[in-house]
Amino acid sequence: MILCRTMNTTLTFSFMLITGVLIAQPPSAFAQQPPQQPNQQPNPQGGRGGGGRGGGAGGGGRAQSPASQARPKPVEKQTFSPELIRAGEVRFGSQCGFCHGKDATGGESGTDLTRSDVVAKDVGGSTIGPVVHEGRPTQGMPAFKDLPKADLDAIIAFVHTQMDKFAELGGNRRQVDASDLLTGNAEAGRAYFNGAGKCSTCHSPTGDLAGIGKRQTGLALLQRLLYPGGGRGGGGNSQPKATFLLNTGQTVIAPVAAEDEFSVTVLDPMGARQTYQKSAIKVKIDDPLSTHFDLLGKYTDADMHNVYAYLESLK
Repeated sequence: MILCRTMNTTLTFSFMLITGVLIAQPPSAFAQQPPQQPNQQPNPQGGRGGGGRGGGAGGGGRAQSPASQARPKPVEKQTFSPELIRAGEVRFGSQCGFCHGKDATGGESGTDLTRSDVVAKDVGGSTIGPVVHEGRPTQGMPAFKDLPKADLDAIIAFVHTQMDKFAELGGNRRQVDASDLLTGNAEAGRAYFNGAGKCSTCHSPTGDLAGIGKRQTGLALLQRLLYPGGGRGGGGNSQPKATFLLNTGQTVIAPVAAEDEFSVTVLDPMGARQTYQKSAIKVKIDDPLSTHFDLLGKYTDADMHNVYAYLESLK
């Protein structure tokens, strides 16, 4: 619902056009093929979307797992210095890891870049560079127009190295046992939770996290720690909202679908996306998960595993 507020009244509108420019958004280049209809054959080159949640494998109506499909092969073998790869790992983790996973194998809202045709076809940033600079607003990927070339080169080196690394594994499907993740120190995790991480500002081991170690384990618990919004699909109060201030003095509040430094995309009452330039309007974004986003760029491996061990102990 979009609300229009004046000084003393609140009115409900079925739709309101906010002053701004609607941006035509190109399809994501990182994303694979769109979901197939139940009676269609899946595209064998698709990644996460190739099988699709609605796609049918052999007409059977079951989604085809990306792990069952062949990985795209790089068009050219490329090598990078260890220093560049390490720099790229740090930069990727802070800027891209929330959506694409810290190891580039995919997250809740981002594709597995180790299976991406864009990465496979890239030579010296030829295909990755444009995607990073232009973004993919319809897929929730912001544009990084001002990203320094040195940072971009480092990210490209890391992504290519990850693609080569996972291509060399013995199988496509990887599994992680809960015991594989339980390498941290629970007491150190509790200290971080109550101290540097400031987790206790919003969460409590006797409140919302009581018994979390019984309810979730392994990757599910780690996902809860790192990606608490569940890709924004879990509902609740995690949906960010945009408040627009109009020239009339009214304010319009709408749920945010995507945002970058130049534009914001909101959902109208019918669920359709509307994108507006920030230069044309005054807008404030209220995101309940902003603190979690900030922490993703600050976590060390020790921090993550220590907090994980602490949460796992809450039974």
